[in-house]
Amino acid sequence: MAGARRETRAEPATADREIVISRVIDAPRELVFEAFTEVRHLSRWWGPEGFTTTTRSFEFRVGREWDFVMHGPDGTDYQEWISWTEITPPERIALLHGESRDDPNAFESVLTFAPDGAATRIVMRTVFLTKEQRDEAVEKYHAIEGGQQTLSNLAAYVTDLAQKGAKG
Repeated sequence: MAGARRETRAEPATADREIVISRVIDAPRELVFEAFTEVRHLSRWWGPEGFTTTTRSFEFRVGREWDFVMHGPDGTDYQEWISWTEITPPERIALLHGESRDDPNAFESVLTFAPDGAATRIVMRTVFLTKEQRDEAVEKYHAIEGGQQTLSNLAAYVTDLAQKGAKG
């Protein structure tokens, strides 16, 4: 059609299956990225408010995994498994996340780490297999609030590290 314009800012095809959460963290990008790469860091901040994490195994390399249990404040244990699918230090981490290695409902997440002045902007984009799975994660598991709380915990942890001038 002559004269027709294509919209250049169309929503991605996955928009109805996504959760996108971002936050600016007052710490250098390398430190924020490092908080995801070492289990000694992850166990100190991972998860929503009131949750703790017990790691069974952890190897931060493409094709390897993090097998862990999240302990909810009500005593409920959540079996969790992450496989790292892409690692580009200190810019990007892509992963597959489910309850176990063979979870048919595992979802994909991509985390990007961008400089924002002296701070870091982290964006966590999670794509579920179906809109229904996304809606269930939001409604039943409070995935948006939990993701925001998790990034808040990360921010507090790495900001404290940065202020102390220590990396671990």
